[in-house]
Amino acid sequence: MSKYTSFPEPVGDDHNPFQDPSVTQHSSNTGYATLDLYNPFDNKTGPPPPYEATSPSAGPVPAQTPPSKATTPTEPRNYGSYTSQGAQQTAVSATTAELLKKQEELEKKARELERRERELESHSLGPGAARQNNWPPLPSFCPVGPCFYQDITMDISQNFQRTVTIMYYFWMFGACTLLFNLISSLSMFCVDPSGGVGLGLAILWALLFTPCSFVCWYRPVYKAFRSDSSFNFFAFFFVFFAQVVTYVIMTIGIPGWGFSGWIVSLAALKTSVPVGVIMLLNAVCFTAQTAMGVAMLKKVHSLYRQTDASFTKAQAEFASGVMSNQAVRQAAANAGQAAFTGPPR
Repeated sequence: MSKYTSFPEPVGDDHNPFQDPSVTQHSSNTGYATLDLYNPFDNKTGPPPPYEATSPSAGPVPAQTPPSKATTPTEPRNYGSYTSQGAQQTAVSATTAELLKKQEELEKKARELERRERELESHSLGPGAARQNNWPPLPSFCPVGPCFYQDITMDISQNFQRTVTIMYYFWMFGACTLLFNLISSLSMFCVDPSGGVGLGLAILWALLFTPCSFVCWYRPVYKAFRSDSSFNFFAFFFVFFAQVVTYVIMTIGIPGWGFSGWIVSLAALKTSVPVGVIMLLNAVCFTAQTAMGVAMLKKVHSLYRQTDASFTKAQAEFASGVMSNQAVRQAAANAGQAAFTGPPR
């Protein structure tokens, strides 16, 4: 029974299986790569690459950067700005332009308030006090004083100051043209004494048109823009249209009418070339005056359409102006009293 329960003694032929020559030969062979370098799924033909042991002199392995945090499905991802840089610059430019426009409007209102403040200071004497006349600017020793008060920067709104100023300079240009017409007619009279009628009419036109044009069409347009007066607008249109027609007649230069226009100037070249040249220059001035007159008539009419002026308001202003005149009221009262008492017996 003991021979079945006891282990047999090892014999000499028994040996360690790990010491088998085939195993030790395979483990000592370094011609093949180990499992950490060998990829059995690689489709390369041939034996696996040889194993290369890491050199102990190699430096430390650089530390790997930790992977970035993965976003969860509910976490919003940052895709950058929704507006491009060009759109941002456009928005900034639009905002800047709007601010500049508002600043310009505020400056315009400030100038308007300053103008009104100066006007109120000029009326500080009271509502019934009249402003001192300052036009024409005559010297103090002159026995005749100024007849009108004129201050474009104070009386006229800033939107219409340029137009009124141009009309004032246009009136001055017309006065200078009439003076030049007097000089050219005088020069023609010196070479041809038979043209005395033209010289006399040239003197008459210079003395008549210069003050009448100021009173009849410049002052109405000045007062029209100053107080938005419909009556003055219509008075200006009526008189200035007749003035433009007169400018056309001056430009034509009908002989014997006292205007050095184109017809008279071309005829004067046959008598005297220097005098003809002077009269031709005068004809050019008349032509420029006519063109400027037509342009300014259209300009004032376009500004008139932008205002609240109308023919009905002009009639109402005329009626109120007539009835507010003391002389007219006195004449109407006398006529009514005479009609009431009847004719004397």
